Amino acid sequence: MAVPKKWWGLGLSASLLAAILSGCSSGSNNGNNGDAQATASASSTESASPSASGAAATASPASALDTSKKVELQFYMVGDAPADLKEIESKINEMALQDLNATVKFNFTTWSDWSQKYKLLLASGQPIDLIFTADWTQYQTYANKGAFLPLDDLLPKSAPELHGFVPKEMWDAVKVGGKIYTVPSTYEEYVTDGIVYREDLRKKYNLPVPDSLEHLENYLDGIKKNEPGMTPIADKGNLHVEAYQLHPDLKNMAYKVGSTPYGLNIPYDDPHNVTSYWGSQAHLDMLKIFKGWTDKGYLPRNQLNDATRGPDLFASGKAAVVLSAQNPTAYGQLLSKMAGTGMEIAYFPYPMYKGYSTPVHPIHNGFAIPTSSANPERALAFYEKLVLDKRYNLLTEYGVEGKHYEVSADGHYQAVGDAGASGFPREGMNGWAWRNPEYMLFDTSYDVVGGIFKQLETISKPDFLTGLAEDYTPYQAERAALEQVQQEYLAPLEAGVVKDVEAGLKTFMEKAKAAGLDKVQDGYKQQLDSYLTEIGR
Repeated sequence: MAVPKKWWGLGLSASLLAAILSGCSSGSNNGNNGDAQATASASSTESASPSASGAAATASPASALDTSKKVELQFYMVGDAPADLKEIESKINEMALQDLNATVKFNFTTWSDWSQKYKLLLASGQPIDLIFTADWTQYQTYANKGAFLPLDDLLPKSAPELHGFVPKEMWDAVKVGGKIYTVPSTYEEYVTDGIVYREDLRKKYNLPVPDSLEHLENYLDGIKKNEPGMTPIADKGNLHVEAYQLHPDLKNMAYKVGSTPYGLNIPYDDPHNVTSYWGSQAHLDMLKIFKGWTDKGYLPRNQLNDATRGPDLFASGKAAVVLSAQNPTAYGQLLSKMAGTGMEIAYFPYPMYKGYSTPVHPIHNGFAIPTSSANPERALAFYEKLVLDKRYNLLTEYGVEGKHYEVSADGHYQAVGDAGASGFPREGMNGWAWRNPEYMLFDTSYDVVGGIFKQLETISKPDFLTGLAEDYTPYQAERAALEQVQQEYLAPLEAGVVKDVEAGLKTFMEKAKAAGLDKVQDGYKQQLDSYLTEIGR
């Protein structure tokens, strides 16, 4: 399933903004948290990557890589490390020492407060040789701020095969200010979210498929009545706000709420006509719905303080639905994890209600070399090994064959033993960025996921907004103040624990405006207008 080629002509260059500064700033995504981002990025499709032949950039002849000095590369991932990381690291280092006279230390942020940790890593100046990048880690902003080294000259010299492997249009798509700062994954994806729900309970109690707000509430009501010991909604940390996508008045929003900057409503079909979702009637309606869910017991009142991940609660059989961070591949992972439990689950993609889906932009998964790197050439050469050398790729994506996984006679990935308790589950290092479609292994759940992607492809529209490289320097102080206001006043409203919703929303808007909401929104809209004009929208 190839992404339509017309997509590549849209959003390929970032706006030329203010002069790049030397400092680094926050990677916060205006409301998204680690749980959402963990599964939002852990996504893949049954499609093939763009062919490296024909479309690929022409690799320049490689100069001899100086490997005379042994080095240790510092490699940083987002998320949690697998239990058997040390074993994988040891095996990788045996090869890397022989091939590149280098060893690698794999570091992970954990999902707890990952955004702040990511920001501190880049601001500290500590030696980092490779770090994960994505739209949701604010790749463009950090690139604009000078956090990463430009790779244009390094690629043909240190990683010529990788330079040729990634299609030219993908290199173009990740440029910021005309320069390449990250190596994108060549694996084409959809990461649009959906609802995962207990299908066996739906059938047992004759409940509706939760494919609209009305049907979702009827489903939740049936669960509450018939399974009083179960938590109807698994999401923690007010991630259930993703259900706004089922609101009839918000079908045309180009962003989901978690990633919509500064509470703005950007219509997909008329993106210059930006309005504020925050404070609108639709916003008030959704907040009242969330309050009703908490009052009815669909949501626990302590959700903002509960560190349990929603998908984990769901997989344990203690909850009936997950409303956020469940793209089709995350659903496939739950299918694998819950296989053999006797629980039947199903999935409804939000785009099927909204009427359109967007394929992922190439900046969604990548790796950059921070300016603090002591070994940029060796780091890029090592990354080339991760992507193109099958030994490195399979080991870091799937673990040790025979111990962590096996390949069935029909070519499917099979976890050894209990997949949920594996020391290295599939893509256990969160290696989404170095996926190589030629080597990828899929378990049987991906047969289901592939069908979902075929559905989404029938309503696919290009993602033209992700290419905007925001420069929030002119309103940085107001932006930081606004984040504090969101945490203090908006989060409780979204959790449904504010008694008077209308008064609470009024207070939030007053505090937000006092913090500089108008300046922030106006500053972003000006950049958006310029960017849209630049790309011809």
